[in-house]
Amino acid sequence: MTLPLVYSPEVEAARAAGQPLVALESTIITHGMPWPQNAETARAVEAEVRAAGAVPATIAVLQGVIHIGLTDTQLNALAQAQDVMKLSRADLAACVATGRSGATTVAATMICAHLAGIAVFATGGIGGVHRGAELSFDISADLQELARTPVTVVAAGAKAILDLPKTLEVLETLGVPVIAVGQDALPAFWSRDSGLRAPLRMDDPAQIAAAHRMRGALGIEGGQLVANPIPEVDEIPREAIVPAIEAALTEAEAQGISAKEVTPFLLDRIFARTEGRSLAANTALVLNNARLAAAIARALAPGR
Repeated sequence: MTLPLVYSPEVEAARAAGQPLVALESTIITHGMPWPQNAETARAVEAEVRAAGAVPATIAVLQGVIHIGLTDTQLNALAQAQDVMKLSRADLAACVATGRSGATTVAATMICAHLAGIAVFATGGIGGVHRGAELSFDISADLQELARTPVTVVAAGAKAILDLPKTLEVLETLGVPVIAVGQDALPAFWSRDSGLRAPLRMDDPAQIAAAHRMRGALGIEGGQLVANPIPEVDEIPREAIVPAIEAALTEAEAQGISAKEVTPFLLDRIFARTEGRSLAANTALVLNNARLAAAIARALAPGR
């Protein structure tokens, strides 16, 4: 079977020239923000990767074809599209096989990036163990993907709406390296400090790249989670964001929100309760992660 995968002209040229590439997800475009802010943010993240010396590859499925990198026209169309699937490991193949369009989550982006030979991926925050998972069994496929797909994922930790201690415990059980950058504390998305200590710390992108290479050399499957704290100037401290999170969780439970609808519902309610600060912080942390991911990709480039 021929794999339905194509590269944008920019990504194709970068591959031919041996330039460093950074994968970017597309759910931030279709499920994270309204038009036109979604397209503007996606372009800003791509620009940040370029400014940091790498080439961005935003990944999405368009009419059954996996696109590694989007043209401006494709990005605009996706940002305004309706009925776009939200793709994880479970539904990626079905979306491609049925000719539908879908935006990739962390797990699906990792799968597609690996297929395309891209080793580094920048995102906002990963999914994890939802609160009350001991009853709902709601655990993101992102954690299993980190354990099996050899992509280094740069994020501001797991989303703060999750059960962070349980998420960290599952990552440890699965053998996923969790590497904090510039501090010993594990960041918590909008906040720099989750109150948890990160298992590992590396402050140099070259060290992170070396660890990625060493896992491959040792035959250890899976990737790395690089937990990059949001810049201090942009963070929402824990004491300010936790009440908004708790109130949003109470609303979700009262309304019976579940499965894939939980995260977008919570993010929308937190946006309202923080008067937009959460979205501004989200944008800042994604840009920050894009810069670090580009530095790691440069360190992984051939000849480095």
